[in-house]
Amino acid sequence: MYGTLQVLGPEHEFSVVDEKLQPLPIVDKVIKGVYGRIVNNVDFGEFSFGKELQAHVAEFKGSSPFSSPQMFEETISEAVDTILGFLEKRYRARLLGLGMHPSLRLEEVRVWSHRDRRIYEALSKIFDLNQHGWLNIQSFQLNLPFKNLNEAVRLYNSIANILPYLPAVAASSPIYESKIGRFVDNRLRFYLVNQSEVPSITGDIIPEYVNSFEEYEKITVNRYSEDLAKLNAPRCLLHKEWLNSRGAVIRFDRKAIEIRILDEQECVKSDVALSCFIRAVLRGIMNDNEYPYLPHKILVENLNHVVRHGLEAHVQHPKGKTARQVCCHLMKIASKNATKEEKQYLPMIKKRIDVGNLSNIILREVAKKIQKTDFDEAIFRVYSSLADCLEKNQVYA
Repeated sequence: MYGTLQVLGPEHEFSVVDEKLQPLPIVDKVIKGVYGRIVNNVDFGEFSFGKELQAHVAEFKGSSPFSSPQMFEETISEAVDTILGFLEKRYRARLLGLGMHPSLRLEEVRVWSHRDRRIYEALSKIFDLNQHGWLNIQSFQLNLPFKNLNEAVRLYNSIANILPYLPAVAASSPIYESKIGRFVDNRLRFYLVNQSEVPSITGDIIPEYVNSFEEYEKITVNRYSEDLAKLNAPRCLLHKEWLNSRGAVIRFDRKAIEIRILDEQECVKSDVALSCFIRAVLRGIMNDNEYPYLPHKILVENLNHVVRHGLEAHVQHPKGKTARQVCCHLMKIASKNATKEEKQYLPMIKKRIDVGNLSNIILREVAKKIQKTDFDEAIFRVYSSLADCLEKNQVYA
């Protein structure tokens, strides 16, 4: 069994909203209120709370990776409770998860204007930041640390093989600007094109297979650094490994592979369940030399279908013709290779595969409420319930 898959390093992005669920660009004020001055990140011991590009979005993460899924859930739930207590008392504000805010208008968004603002100013000279792919996306990022080169390369390539199907389970962004999007995963739809000025940064989202760190850097960091240099981008700010925007990236600074393809879920428990599912699947794949590694081109095509159609997407895979069938196969792998603790969370993912991801569930609930009220009110009621889920750490429907 691979020692790589022993701990989980989660990062969560939540919107700060008022009682009507309107975004509140006050993360800087919240940080100053709890820390005394404005910084990028506040360490609370077991967890930290910090800023994102958008002034209304906050990042939550553990201070160190979790060996136990239950400890992951308890610690991040405590983090949410701690910040919620401050928000409710000082601002009568709430937190909202999910992949996109359902009613946010781009003109309402403020970009972080304190430390690190030079990075965002440099980005704005190259990219059009005034789009949903920058200002209205929230992802759940999962870091899986590696021990050595061989395990890192094997893990990276294994992750690439399952990435196209994860959004089928994790999609939670069906609505934006108070309208139903054309895709099941609209966050990824916008993410796919948000850096089109320099395509080498995102690639095809699905990482290319590699045989070494040197090959990885040649394909990613070196390539987009050359492209950025042609645009006179400041090397000291943007020619960095973290700028790589594929669905999974190697973070040499933390000796981990960071999975970035997941929409944020409605509550911490659901994020933990996704993490357990992914880790158990990878554990099985990395110990099964017969698992089929599909060509990169097919993986990219499968992802594009899944982003649009979710679980119903038609895909090319030896274990199924639809994303749902492939996910059912992955669930079998996860169930066989999960630890005792991980198995407690897998039923949540199985239900999402069987009855639909959050995008599917949200649209069904909105459709029910439209029978008794108008569309905007239906959205408000459903997303208020989803905010309740985050506060209570309860899985939605």
